[in-house]
Amino acid sequence: MTVIKLFEKISAEKLTIESHFMKELGLDSLDHVELLMAIEDEFGFEIPDQDAEKLNKPSDIIKYLCEKMEDRQYVCM
Repeated sequence: MTVIKLFEKISAEKLTIESHFMKELGLDSLDHVELLMAIEDEFGFEIPDQDAEKLNKPSDIIKYLCEKMEDRQYVCM
């Protein structure tokens, strides 16, 4: 959530774990791509396009990161 909160186009007041980036937070497709690129930079791996299309809420991203980083030292709930 820290990466998402730092993304300047997302209102921290509106952001919840289940907020839809486009429908509820007002991001367009380019904003969505920029957000995912920031996440890629933060976590050090590329998100394939077919996966990126499914990452529409913070909860989607958290679940995806937990699945992809099982072998790393991060703790997922």
